[in-house]
Amino acid sequence: MTDRPNVVIIYTDDLGWGDLGCFGSPYIETPHLDALADRGARMTDFYVNSPVCSPSRAALLTGRHPAHAGVETILPAGRTEPGLPAQSTLPGTLRDLGYRTEIFGKWHLGVDPSFAPTERGFDHHLGFRAGCVDYYSHIMYWGGHNPLHDLWSDQDEVWRNGEYLTEVISQEAVAFIEDCDQPFLCYVPYNAPHYPMHAPAEAMARFDHLPWRQQVMAAMISCVDDGVGAIMDALQRRGIADDTIVIVSSDNGPSAESRNWLNGEEIAYDGGSTGGLRGHKGSLFEGGIRVPTIWSWPAELPAGQVIDTPAQMIDVLPTLLDFLGVDVDPAGRDLDGRSIADLLRGGSVSEIDLTWAYNEQRAVRRGRWKLVRDPAEKLGEPSSRQELLFDLETDRAEQFDVAAEHRQQAADLRAVLDAWEVSLTDWRSAGAGTARV
Repeated sequence: MTDRPNVVIIYTDDLGWGDLGCFGSPYIETPHLDALADRGARMTDFYVNSPVCSPSRAALLTGRHPAHAGVETILPAGRTEPGLPAQSTLPGTLRDLGYRTEIFGKWHLGVDPSFAPTERGFDHHLGFRAGCVDYYSHIMYWGGHNPLHDLWSDQDEVWRNGEYLTEVISQEAVAFIEDCDQPFLCYVPYNAPHYPMHAPAEAMARFDHLPWRQQVMAAMISCVDDGVGAIMDALQRRGIADDTIVIVSSDNGPSAESRNWLNGEEIAYDGGSTGGLRGHKGSLFEGGIRVPTIWSWPAELPAGQVIDTPAQMIDVLPTLLDFLGVDVDPAGRDLDGRSIADLLRGGSVSEIDLTWAYNEQRAVRRGRWKLVRDPAEKLGEPSSRQELLFDLETDRAEQFDVAAEHRQQAADLRAVLDAWEVSLTDWRSAGAGTARV
């Protein structure tokens, strides 16, 4: 093992907990992702820190809760829109350690050039800066502005009309891996399977036995799986696959937005799968925040693991630093996540409370118990004014409120949420970027 392994992070968009073969999908075939899971750890209780895209991505790249990082909502698309405040990031930290850091795909942490990926620690970006684009024209159709072309190579707008974006992202990542002559971070945030629902004819043909809504979802995810296979092949050709840390996850749960339909009907879409979990994108129920996650590093991590210990996206940065032998908690560091390196090596980590905030919604998980306050079922739906306690060990689908039977657990978690509210207020008052890693 080298003391500076390469890092590949594959981040999907709106991929549900039940949308991969290795997470139980009955109809989506993902052989490359399944093989990757067999080479490492499949984490069944891994969470994003927000049920929507921009805050989730901010948490991944900063190791901070969204309110601490300064991004709590879905960011707009205009070309002068700001984004992630200046602060230490994973790519910036690795670049300081001698890594080449590049991103291929979706940014969604600021469209204005001063908030571009190259201003937040990346050496190069090929992809788009806003929330979603047409997969072939790379134009965004959303909100109260004219259609917006959004494909960039660093600060230069580029035009690759007619090229399927999932394939472009994969090809660019592979070319980088093949040519890079130093340790690298290759961040691959695919926009699939986010709407609009586009897939090549060949991929659609693989699933022509399915109803359209499932067919197109399966085809889009299959194209991501093809890209993962190409990336792994590139690592194998270079002889560095065993000593490359590969992480696969999603920014939130599957979307039930009517925009997925592409046919003008304002009805909910159900192509993505939560694997039986309650809620969708935009919800602090499990379906909105529990995401399929894989870690692979054959040189260090046991193969074939299934880990059900809860962990979260803000743990990625401190875990990677731990793997690289960098002190995770020196004086002045201000991270909210913690290293789960021992857990991934086959050991354990101490139990901690996991907390979430999105709009009016709040949630906390402690072991088997989860308290949800003012939840919503999906993006765009108003929060319901209620507080619910669930036993996830017996009720993973969050169907039965057991607060009346377990008053002490409810009271304990209620106190955690009250303290969490104070932390949120403090972060918002201080502003993001006040501390440096």
